[in-house]
Amino acid sequence: MDAAVIEQPYVYQRRELTEPDWRRFPGWADVTAAQWESAQWQRAHCVKNVRQLREVAGAGLAEAFCADLERDQHEQATMSMLVPPQMLNTMVPTTAPDEPGFTEAFCADPVRRYMIPVFSDRRADWPSHPYASRDSLHEAEMWAVEGLTHRYPTKVLAEVLPTCPQYCGHCTRMDLVGNPTPKVGKHKFGLPRDDRLTSMIAYLKATPGVRDVVVSGGDVANLPWPRLEAFVSALLDIANIRDIRLASKALMGLPQHWLGDDVRAGMERLGAKARERGVSIAIHTHVNAAQSVTPLVARAAQAMLGTGIRDVRNQGVLLRGVNDSARALLDLSFALLDEAKIMPYYFYLCDMIPGSEHWRLSLAEAQQLQHQIMGYLPGFATPRIVCDVPYAGKRWVHQVSRYDTDLGISYWSKNYRTGVETGDPLALSREYAYYDPIHLLPEQGQRWWRARDREPAAAGLTPARFVR
Repeated sequence: MDAAVIEQPYVYQRRELTEPDWRRFPGWADVTAAQWESAQWQRAHCVKNVRQLREVAGAGLAEAFCADLERDQHEQATMSMLVPPQMLNTMVPTTAPDEPGFTEAFCADPVRRYMIPVFSDRRADWPSHPYASRDSLHEAEMWAVEGLTHRYPTKVLAEVLPTCPQYCGHCTRMDLVGNPTPKVGKHKFGLPRDDRLTSMIAYLKATPGVRDVVVSGGDVANLPWPRLEAFVSALLDIANIRDIRLASKALMGLPQHWLGDDVRAGMERLGAKARERGVSIAIHTHVNAAQSVTPLVARAAQAMLGTGIRDVRNQGVLLRGVNDSARALLDLSFALLDEAKIMPYYFYLCDMIPGSEHWRLSLAEAQQLQHQIMGYLPGFATPRIVCDVPYAGKRWVHQVSRYDTDLGISYWSKNYRTGVETGDPLALSREYAYYDPIHLLPEQGQRWWRARDREPAAAGLTPARFVR
């Protein structure tokens, strides 16, 4: 049988990347290509508030949308607004603000939905899950030293700074990262930055069981390059460190940074030192929609690969209205793999932070998506969909031990102890719980949760570390 005539649920079609014309926005009509490709210009012209968004989009953006956004910023937002021109330009990439229907298209745009959330996006019934928490993964509780989360036996997370070039509405570190919002004050590091980084290096030298360091924040693109290079170079001097991962959404949101001469030269120095020591360096970025992968993003990824590092990988987040279909995930994965040479790696279920219920998918939906994307991509490039279970860590969605779909509670086990479970004899035998969005449950499940009130503490329903 001719394979070409077999009907498939998804049909692969290679799509050439395009950089949307930023001049379609009235506020950028006179911006030159040289300005657009300047990281300094991009940083200086980030959109930080409704007024600046109006100035960029002009009269084509309806006042009702602006009022909706302003209300969210004052009443619900957990992250302050910060959108680089590069990211804003990928929203409604083929439509100009002066064209009919722009506001409707802008409102429906998947990148807009997670970068510029508005009040009407959020659910009125359950805007937050009763078990939502500001530090939903308890990373600060597992700090070995300030900013260094030792959660897994052989891996640590180094939160080297609390800022990013762009702020995502669904940020899992909303407790620490970014500026305060009217709804959410932010945790502040107690130690000066250099003291924290020095303490991290000292801990890793004294802890030979750690071989893998994720350098994150925030976003490493916001750390001055000489300081980042010095920190990574110091990691390379520690004998037990074999893998270093630099976390930067800015590879997509601000690729101009990673194309800078100083960054490229510094990465070449780090790449050479890593090869000499037999250590792998990779960059992990965060792309959620295929339209975000543009020629500049591809150039930045390939420039980094050209410095001799091992890999550039993508860790996206499953978000309703953004990438909650097999087609969206496959389109994104092929754009990353084929055009930008970025390895599709993980898609996470959105973490249980306040105000996130309109984005979150159920575990059952995630399992179905994992099933639907299998068989199209090469095995090595088929992303795993994972649930980051509090106190249990990343688990492939099909690893669930048991799953009560009526109440939306999934139960998970693990095979290691975190730093807060030292000597705990039950850590490897108990189950850890994760919760689906309540509005997706059958009516009997919703009634069960309503009976326990919207505020867990009011009904004695306090988030437990585990379920026995």
